[in-house]
Amino acid sequence: MQLNFIHNQSVASQSGQTWPVIDPSDGQTFDHIQRSNAHDIDMAVKSSRECFEGPWSQLNASERGRLLMALSRKVAEHAEELMRLEQRDCGKPTQQAMADAKALARYFEFYAGACDKFHGETIPYQNGYSVLTWREPHGVTGHVVPWNYPMQIFGRCVGGALAAGNVCVVKPAEDACLSLIRVAQLAAEVGFPPGAINIVTGLGHEVGDALAKHPGIDHISFTGSPTVGTLIQQAAAARHCPVTLELGGKSPQIIFADADLDAAIPVIINAIVQNSGQTCSAGSRVLIEKSIYEPLLARLGEAFSKLRVGPASADLNLGPLIRATQKMRVQGFLEEAKAAGIRTVAQGSVVSEAPETGFYQAPVLLRDVPVDHRVAQEEVFGPVLSAMCFEGEDQAIEMANATAFGLVAGVWTRDGGRQFRMAKRLRSGQVFINNYGAGGGVELPFGGVKSSGHGREKGFEALYGFTTLKTVAIQHG
Repeated sequence: MQLNFIHNQSVASQSGQTWPVIDPSDGQTFDHIQRSNAHDIDMAVKSSRECFEGPWSQLNASERGRLLMALSRKVAEHAEELMRLEQRDCGKPTQQAMADAKALARYFEFYAGACDKFHGETIPYQNGYSVLTWREPHGVTGHVVPWNYPMQIFGRCVGGALAAGNVCVVKPAEDACLSLIRVAQLAAEVGFPPGAINIVTGLGHEVGDALAKHPGIDHISFTGSPTVGTLIQQAAAARHCPVTLELGGKSPQIIFADADLDAAIPVIINAIVQNSGQTCSAGSRVLIEKSIYEPLLARLGEAFSKLRVGPASADLNLGPLIRATQKMRVQGFLEEAKAAGIRTVAQGSVVSEAPETGFYQAPVLLRDVPVDHRVAQEEVFGPVLSAMCFEGEDQAIEMANATAFGLVAGVWTRDGGRQFRMAKRLRSGQVFINNYGAGGGVELPFGGVKSSGHGREKGFEALYGFTTLKTVAIQHG
C-alpha cells in the first residue's frame, strides 16, 4: 500500500480510506493509494509553510541549485526503478517510460543550473533615486499533475517552482501516483528539508478541490481538461491566487506540397501514437495540401496498418489507454465519426497476446474529416488522426485556427517565407517548422492560448510565473 509523503515521512490519510491502483495492461488492481481528504491537504500545506519560512528560506540560490542537481543525479541512478513504476501505473511501453525518467532528471538538472542565474534589474529614474527590481517566490505552490506524463510534468512544474524558491504541495492524478511518491522520497534522501515536496494522493473532487481552495496555497499550476481548469481557476480567484493552466490541445500538422515527406511521415505518426495519443500536444489533425492529399494519405495509411498495440512490457508502438472509461471515450468518438460517414483509411492492430481485460485501442487514421465535426474539434486523447484537405496558405490557417485550442502546431514546407508567415498567423503557444516536438525540450517554454490555457512552464520562462516582481526605490539625494 502506498502512503502520502508529508514532511519527509510516509503517512496514511486521516480518512482511513484507500483507492485501487490498476494496471492498464491487464485491468487488474496491483496496489492501493491513500484516498486523502481536506485534512491531509491542510497538514501538507502547514508542513510546506513551516519549511518555506524556516529551513528553505535559509538556503541561497546556489544551495537550492546543488540540491536540485543532487536530485537529478539520484533520479538518474533510479531511472530503471522509476521506469518500472511508471510503466505499470500508466501502461507506457518501456522506451517511453524510460524516456520520461530521463526527462525528469534533465528537468532537475536544467533548473539546478538556473537557480543562481535568475536576476533582477536596475531602472534609470529621477536624479537622487536608485531603483531596482528583484524576483521573489510566491511561497507554497500547489501542483495538480495529470496521469499521462506524471514524471515529466512533475519535473517541469515542481522543478521550476523549487528553483524559484517556492516549496510544493503536489496532488497527482489518482490513476498515476507511484513514481511521484518515489521521487519525493528520493528528494528527502538527498537532503531536501521536510515540507519542501509534499505528495497527497486522492480524487480530484476531494483532494484537488481542497488544494485549489486552501488559503495557504500561494500559486497553483494545473495540467488537465478545460472543464476542470475552469473550476481550479474559479476556486483560486476567490482569494486572488495566481494560476498557471495547461489545458490540452487539438494540434494541427500542416503539410505543404513542397515538404520533405520522407522526413514528415514518421514524425506525423509518432506525434499521434506516442503515449497512445494521450498527449496534450498530440498532432491529432493533419492538414494536407490538395495536390498531395491522396498520395500522402496512402503512405500514412500503409504506416498505420503496421502499428501494433500491446502490453507495456512488450514495448510495441503503443501500450494501453489509461483506464476503461478512456477507452470508451475514444470508441465513442470513432462511433460518431462512422455515423457521420467519415471513412477510415487504415488502422493498426492489437496483438493477440494482449490481455482481454486491458484497455487497448488500435490507432485509426480518418479521412475527409469536416472541420466542424466533434472528432476534429475536441481532444480525443487517443490514437485517432483526422486528415483534411486544404488549398493555399489562407485556407490552411483558417482550418488550423478553427478550434477552441491553441497549444502546438507543426508546419512542413521548404519555403522560408512561408515558414515565417505561417508561424506568425498560427494561434498557438508553440510552432514547429519541419519537425514536431510535441512539447519536447526542457529548455522550450510551453503553454497555450485560447482554451489551451495561459502561463508558461518549462525553460527559463517558467521562473517568471513562479515568482512575483518587487520594485525597490531608494531616495539618496
